Amino acid sequence: MITEPKKRDVALVVDDSPETLRLLTDALDGAGMTVMVAMDGAAAMRIVDQITPDIILLDAVMPGMDGFETCRRLKREAPEQRAGDLHDRVGGNRAHRARP
Repeated sequence: MITEPKKRDVALVVDDSPETLRLLTDALDGAGMTVMVAMDGAAAMRIVDQITPDIILLDAVMPGMDGFETCRRLKREAPEQRAGDLHDRVGGNRAHRARP
């Protein structure tokens, strides 16, 4: 019997700190996820143009486009299904919600 390989969930981690990226990448990889990394919001936007991650972890404070602006742009520019998923994931915690 031939079985298909199990699909791994994809996480996009966006942070300007190499130490934080390493910590999160190790933890998510250890949990069986495929991890994509971006060092800033602009790089995250380029990645999201190519793939649809299952979850995006954003640092709030980064040089250039910060996590709040990245979140706003992802919600504005993402296809409808991603925007809804993103809203559901962010909406539960007001402190982490992108401001309009």
